[in-house]
Amino acid sequence: MRCAGLLALTGVDMEVRIEPYKADNLDAVIRLSLRAWTPVFESIQNTMDAEVYQTFYPDRWQVSQQKAIEEVCAAENINVWVALNSGSTVGFVAVKLDSESRMGEIYMIAVDPDFQGQGIGSALMEVALEQMKETGMTIAMVETGGDPGHAPARHTYEKLGFGLWTVARYFKKL
Repeated sequence: MRCAGLLALTGVDMEVRIEPYKADNLDAVIRLSLRAWTPVFESIQNTMDAEVYQTFYPDRWQVSQQKAIEEVCAAENINVWVALNSGSTVGFVAVKLDSESRMGEIYMIAVDPDFQGQGIGSALMEVALEQMKETGMTIAMVETGGDPGHAPARHTYEKLGFGLWTVARYFKKL
């Protein structure tokens, strides 16, 4: 249940507040995201051609992902919210809005591994979807991988009513 940014998560003895991102959240957002995405990138590495993976992430995936998070959090055309528990950042979601197509995109989302499975990701998604509706978006989109590491994300999206539209992407190292 959400009341003015405060969530009471059923069966969980904690209160999580979802607030707009502030610059002083950046370090915590980076730390939790890299921890949250470690199993995802291990799965990607195990399922992708090794040369293609190395081309995508020549300096380790953490370097490119940290840069991507920094860019997203600083972008003027992206809205970011953080989930806070006792003042600590435990999750974040970044949303792009396209007024021309009237489509909102969940661009990035992560929940600290110590807090996963407690409804925080779903709550962040719901805040993002509400903002999309309030700004006139008519479609919400989220993209994720089909590998085993992304299975929890797919479960969350499907639980919230997102329908899968299959896309096949092929890669080849040149």
